[in-house]
Amino acid sequence: MPIATNRGVDLYYERDGPTDADPVAFVGDAGLGAWLWGWQYRAVAGRHGAVTWDLRGTGRSSTPEGPYSVAALAADLEAVLADAGVRHAHVVGAGLGGMVALGYALAYGRARSLALFGTAAAGAELAGSGDAEDTSGDPGLSAACADPDDPEALRDSLSNLLSAEFRDEQPEVVDGVVDWRSEDDADPEACRWQAAAAADVDRRDSLHEVTVPALVVHGTADRIVPVEAGRRLADGLPRGEFAAHDGAGHLVGVERSRPVNDRLLAFLDSIGED
Repeated sequence: MPIATNRGVDLYYERDGPTDADPVAFVGDAGLGAWLWGWQYRAVAGRHGAVTWDLRGTGRSSTPEGPYSVAALAADLEAVLADAGVRHAHVVGAGLGGMVALGYALAYGRARSLALFGTAAAGAELAGSGDAEDTSGDPGLSAACADPDDPEALRDSLSNLLSAEFRDEQPEVVDGVVDWRSEDDADPEACRWQAAAAADVDRRDSLHEVTVPALVVHGTADRIVPVEAGRRLADGLPRGEFAAHDGAGHLVGVERSRPVNDRLLAFLDSIGED
């Protein structure tokens, strides 16, 4: 069981696939376990290799006392990749993980590219925040927080993560997600520490410094990170691309896994290797 350590915090990770390629390093969203990447993991692991890990406070990683910061989470990612012997990686993040990916690209030298799912450049752009178009919703990424020991709370919170259409049409997937969340998700307190880390971030004035290729993927029905925040993020990145998926919620990689994977693989193939 591989464990990396960052300043006393144990970080569980797994690496699969070829070791002679730059792998895809997945960075999860607030409160959510590595199950989140099951749909993309299978698509990329065989060709590129993949690294998944549990954020501090989640799954099999340590849960140090909060508060947490995006800078600390980026340092955790650096510790994981160093321990895994990864020289360069394509960093794929969702929500909070996308913010961590941006911070990682600014602070460290391993990122070859970024793919940012349901991500904003600033916590102030999240739903329920002062700069968001709609301030009536739940406060940012804390809308995903639920007690892993309470299946009904987990199911109810999915209304913030998945579109109503998807929940109605894919009940077996929803049931599976509830089961995975009960096994791997952060407890509500750690989830709130993670969500608060996202709320404190503002990268809007430094996006021009992120010079690696970046693919921004967003669902138009995202209730946590408004789609316009994703558009602005892509516009602000020097090598940004934007891909919108009509009607998809915050977990766009789950709801639209096939077209998202096709676009992600094409994006990765366009970059090549060192």
